[in-house]
Amino acid sequence: MENLPVIKKASDWLFRPEKRERTLPAALHRAARIVYATVRDLIDGQLTLHAMSLVYTTLLSMVPLLALSFSVLKALGAHKHVTPLLESFFEPFGETGVEIVQNILGFVDNMKVGVLGFFGLVLLVYTVVSLVQKVERSFNFIWHVPQLRSLGQRLSNYLSVILIGPLLVVSAMGLTASIMSSELVQTLVAIEPLGSLFLAGTKLAPFVFIILAFTFVYAFMPNTKVSFLSALVGGIIGGVSWQMSSILFASFVVSSSQYQAIYSGFAVGIVLLIWVYVNWLILLLGASIAYYFQHSDQICKSTRMVSSPRLEERVGLGVMLMVAKCFDSNQPALSVSQIERDMKAPAEITRCVLTKLVERRLLCFAGEAGDCVVPARSLDHIDLADMMLVIRSEVDGTTVREVLPGDNMMDEVEQQLVEHFSGKNLADLIRLKS
Repeated sequence: MENLPVIKKASDWLFRPEKRERTLPAALHRAARIVYATVRDLIDGQLTLHAMSLVYTTLLSMVPLLALSFSVLKALGAHKHVTPLLESFFEPFGETGVEIVQNILGFVDNMKVGVLGFFGLVLLVYTVVSLVQKVERSFNFIWHVPQLRSLGQRLSNYLSVILIGPLLVVSAMGLTASIMSSELVQTLVAIEPLGSLFLAGTKLAPFVFIILAFTFVYAFMPNTKVSFLSALVGGIIGGVSWQMSSILFASFVVSSSQYQAIYSGFAVGIVLLIWVYVNWLILLLGASIAYYFQHSDQICKSTRMVSSPRLEERVGLGVMLMVAKCFDSNQPALSVSQIERDMKAPAEITRCVLTKLVERRLLCFAGEAGDCVVPARSLDHIDLADMMLVIRSEVDGTTVREVLPGDNMMDEVEQQLVEHFSGKNLADLIRLKS
């Protein structure tokens, strides 16, 4: 009981409004809130469930993914550079890791993309795209995004990353190797302290490459706008954690002789599952850190927001008024992140209401990145009664088809609402408010 005042003070400090100041106390307060929210989500168990589901999809899609990437790299004569990447990933396994890489490459060689035929190629692409889609769904869960990309965006974006991504990685590795072996660099290396700096740089290069890769994934995968700084913070923490985990996992593999005695030939498979799971969990935790860094002012005690019909109506009406005012005054369109920040409501609720308004053709996405919101039609043609009925409507999938005892009363309330707003449109409301 004596510790209750201390716990209450710590809780009050943790959940007080953030101060937008560039001071050390403000930075520590924000960092503590992010750590709390990330640990809370980890204990909640949803991140671990997503990581476990990705393990299964990874094992199913690894060979098709490598086969598709190899087919592109082989046409350019750069497929041999992928082997070092696989060896570095399975480096914690020691000599067993080399055997795993050889087996994977053997499977890839047996899968000839050119002789699969049309249906085989379609199945191959579907398997690979399903992996990236499940990754996006996990990232969207972390970022509280209610919907995936459209089918066209998925095919174009996913395949471009799958086909061009390995080529860029290999090109970066080849460019780095050629620069390091050039005569100018060799001459500079012979001069101290430049030689020591270059040596330290080569040791840090793996960390830099991993951090850049994580940053790209955090910026690209969620179906929302992610600031570069948030993605970079998540990339730094996730990349460093990934490198440190490989060192710790290597020591775990060395001391796992008891697992080999118990599971015999299955020990390698079990350790492989654990290693893939750890990697996905680190990636998702980094994404969670990136999200809370960008939305740290919305961190609260509960892991999920509790909504109410009145709150959703307030948010829906507020969003419509904000978007309509900007549109009517010829101001730049508001982005989703701006709306979330200005509404001061939980981001999850704001996004759900936005999705409903877009699906019912009251709003639509616009802008180069598709992250801005504008009216779907002229303000004079958005009837206030229809708008209120859309805001009050139930989300698809939650409607009860059976007749309930209070339905007649609800119909009377909505009929009075329609009569009250009859003949009025959103343009009238905006100009009256202004």
